[in-house]
Amino acid sequence: MTVQTQLDQSFYQVLSDRRSVRHYDNTAKMTEAEITEILEIAAKAPSSSNMQPWRFLVVTDEALKQQLLPISNNQQQVVDAAAVIVVLGDLEMYKNAEKIYGSMAEAGLMTKEMSESFAANSQKLYTSIPKERLHEVTVFDAGLVSMQIMQVAKAKGYDTVPMGGYDRDKVRALLNIPERYALNILLPIGKASQTGHPSTRLPINDITFFNKM
Repeated sequence: MTVQTQLDQSFYQVLSDRRSVRHYDNTAKMTEAEITEILEIAAKAPSSSNMQPWRFLVVTDEALKQQLLPISNNQQQVVDAAAVIVVLGDLEMYKNAEKIYGSMAEAGLMTKEMSESFAANSQKLYTSIPKERLHEVTVFDAGLVSMQIMQVAKAKGYDTVPMGGYDRDKVRALLNIPERYALNILLPIGKASQTGHPSTRLPINDITFFNKM
């Protein structure tokens, strides 16, 4: 078996083994360095115009997690997991366009002229589209990075569960999140105390269409 084959099998095993875990070992902690590494790898996800609109608010404080509990439909994983990653979408992500494309020029991935042009075009685009569309783009991209976080966490021996069932206004107020940031999901992460339930999927032929429906 080649090294590449082993890597491929490991990748597919992660995809197969990931579960939505709702029961966590509340004695198992994660360091900020461990969480940061997971986020750093996950942030290689694609995004519209490479604007990388995702922002991560990581809640590890036990008192804060207890306050999150009642406004998250009393889902115990919010308290028992080592951390809760609040995945946000920055509605003003275009303000980083010069920094993003400037770093690409510095890395030799494009010329300075190209980086300036790309930055200007991105700023023009995202300041001109309707707010509803801008919100859609940021939330979509935040969803892409959320899936990456879940897979990277699994590869490193941790479990997660994506949560959309929470009071957004109360979470925003509790964590002092400015209106600039759209709330996407809460993502508890930690060591499972019980494995996630396996589930089935619809047959791929039932949900796939080629060329037309």
